[in-house]
Amino acid sequence: QVQLVESGGGLVQAGGSLRLSCAASGRAFSHYAVGWFRQAPGKQREFVATISWNGETPYYADSVKGRFTISRDSAKNTVYLQMNSLKPEDAAVYYCAADEVGGWVDTYEYWGRGTQVTVSS
Repeated sequence: QVQLVESGGGLVQAGGSLRLSCAASGRAFSHYAVGWFRQAPGKQREFVATISWNGETPYYADSVKGRFTISRDSAKNTVYLQMNSLKPEDAAVYYCAADEVGGWVDTYEYWGRGTQVTVSS
């Protein structure tokens, strides 16, 4: 079992920055890929970014490429999502997820409960 807890969400003005954290506990987290997904009201959950178990293969949705950065600190069992130049359309509940395979499809095995990001225009 892997437990995931997101933090770092909040209210920010357009153009601002936030850093989300995904803290993990449980066995073998270092062997899992981690993804960030988001869901806005009335919309389907969508892929944001993912990183491989060794941190060497980040991949981003086109909508966030160049603005968001995913990284992981294996010593702290934590994955981060640095979000810069935020836009109102980035507002959503952000979820982190872990899986042995990973990827951009939301079929990850383990999920956190999410953290709210609100962007004012």
